[in-house]
Amino acid sequence: MKHATLLGSAAIALAITASPTAHAKKRPRETFAATLPAAVPEPSPGAANGSIFQASAGYAALHEGSRARSVGDPLTILLIESTTTSKSVSSKSDKGGNLSLTPPSTGPFSFLSPDALKASSSSSFNGKGNAGQTSSLAATLSVTIAQVRPNGTALVKGEKRMLLSQGREWIRFSGIVRLADIDMENRVLSTQVADAHIEYTGKGALQRSSKQGWLGRFFNMISPF
Repeated sequence: MKHATLLGSAAIALAITASPTAHAKKRPRETFAATLPAAVPEPSPGAANGSIFQASAGYAALHEGSRARSVGDPLTILLIESTTTSKSVSSKSDKGGNLSLTPPSTGPFSFLSPDALKASSSSSFNGKGNAGQTSSLAATLSVTIAQVRPNGTALVKGEKRMLLSQGREWIRFSGIVRLADIDMENRVLSTQVADAHIEYTGKGALQRSSKQGWLGRFFNMISPF
């Protein structure tokens, strides 16, 4: 019996190890750290060509100006997010039924009264639900270009961290912008960013006081009402 138990435990352990979920890797956490530009190698003494113009020395065409276009260049995201949602649900149902039997006037059941053989049933349900949410976010955030793609788009990401008297707050942002949408002041509206990820959160006394305690959350989970 002891050997059978050990063999069973070993089989279960092998099954768990062989399962595809056992080797499933966790999704890597997205980072919002600033991306630094690639270091420009210093030219060797023998590489000097005697020309005043050097394309590697931060050259920008006249039509490009000082717009952000390379990895590590900073730009400003104007956060003007506003969302309003509303939903209403209503359902109603009614059901009823009647049963009536007339007993014979003669025979063994003649003693029954017609009122004793009547039955009726009815049921009704009426449910309503309403939900609404309004959220808005207006701020500015400077990010850096993390990747430039051949189709004229760029992956940008960045974060702003603030240490306040009542805690910490930070804004994180990442998304894909078109280089053509960057204006002359290196600004882009958040509504022009594709696959935008925006995080606005914080830690401190104010955030803790606005959340329900763990005991209250526990009783809400097990409460049938």
